[in-house]
Amino acid sequence: MTNYSKSFLYFICMVSAMGGLLFGYDWVVIGGAKPFYELYFGITDAPVMQGVAMTTALVGCLVGAMVAGAAADKYGRKPLLMVSAVLFTVSAIATGLFNDFTLFNIARFIGGIGIGVASALAPMYIAEVSPAEIRGRMVSLNQMTIVLGILSAQIVNMLLARETSVPENQVWNVEWGWRWMFWAETLPAGLFLIMSFFITESPVFLALKRGTATKSQHTEQAGLGTLFRKKYATVLLLGLVIAVFQQWCGTNVIFNYAQEIFVSAGFDVDGMFINIVITGIANVVFTFVALYTIEKWGRRTLMLIGAGGLGCIYLVLGVCYYLGVTGVLMVVLVVAAISVYAMTLGPVTWTLLAEIFPNHIRGIAMATCTFALWVGCCTLTFSFPSMNAVLGSSGTFWIYSAICICAFVFLFLRCPETKGKSLEELEKELVKN
Repeated sequence: MTNYSKSFLYFICMVSAMGGLLFGYDWVVIGGAKPFYELYFGITDAPVMQGVAMTTALVGCLVGAMVAGAAADKYGRKPLLMVSAVLFTVSAIATGLFNDFTLFNIARFIGGIGIGVASALAPMYIAEVSPAEIRGRMVSLNQMTIVLGILSAQIVNMLLARETSVPENQVWNVEWGWRWMFWAETLPAGLFLIMSFFITESPVFLALKRGTATKSQHTEQAGLGTLFRKKYATVLLLGLVIAVFQQWCGTNVIFNYAQEIFVSAGFDVDGMFINIVITGIANVVFTFVALYTIEKWGRRTLMLIGAGGLGCIYLVLGVCYYLGVTGVLMVVLVVAAISVYAMTLGPVTWTLLAEIFPNHIRGIAMATCTFALWVGCCTLTFSFPSMNAVLGSSGTFWIYSAICICAFVFLFLRCPETKGKSLEELEKELVKN
């Protein structure tokens, strides 16, 4: 593998991870814009249309993830990262520009494709350029930029949303506020595009293309047919479960449906924005914790802490919703859930997915698992309004708790420890010949 200077290694990893920042911003900005564009488009009493607006970008994620692996194996990691930067820029401008609900969703779909591409390629690229002893920490930089993007979107939303108790401010929010929330993304998107010209191609991709990979690597065509061979069944199942569970653990509905969650806990819209920023700060702080624990505690331990911890927190949160508890306690529980997720399932999922697959199938395997992750995100996001309406917040969080407990059992039985091992060592350990 190519040896880079430490400073250049950090530079190319941070540039790649900017895809994560845009991923986080584009993914969460809609949560703050939601109360206003729903009024603008007249869908405040249409749960299905609300679900469509929240899910359109996620459908784009599926498309982006689906094409990312094969395209990255054919054209390289760098060009695909540049394409994602263009898609983010176009989507940010168009989403705020359109006055038609259909065109609004098309623009969100384009941004979703960018998210799907970036979410599949950024952690894979970082894993392929990083030495084994710091690989977990470097891949976690991608999660750090994701949460910084999330926090940026939350702060921008709070600063742009004028006090809703004043009628003229509410009019501005509905007419223009939500548009500027999306337009603010164009600055980091443009910066990502410019800086992506200065990164190198992945040495793993160059080795595979130049025929310098091992015999086993360049005698197989890395397509879906290869991926679904029996010898990869165990590692593929592990990757798919980890990917889907990161979404079905339920934490991400807190970002996308913050309005419903905090209003149900007794807060008005202005209080909602403040609480969203609080959760965003916790998200960033505990992702920093993950940067230091992922190489010390290991991936397996953190995944088990995440699954078990969230299972318990959601159980208590459901009880509180059932008993009608409101106020600070509910914010504390939500922040606790975000904190546990941020130091465990958030960063460790991407690290494991980037580590567990052999070099010659990593592109298609990463794309397949990322596709599964976004399927999980789509189903979670689309189903929440209906589940919340039928089961209430208590029943919804009890279901998430049960999912976390089941995942804890699976991870305890199947999840390996990967810290400190080279990608080649992991291939020998995890792939059954």
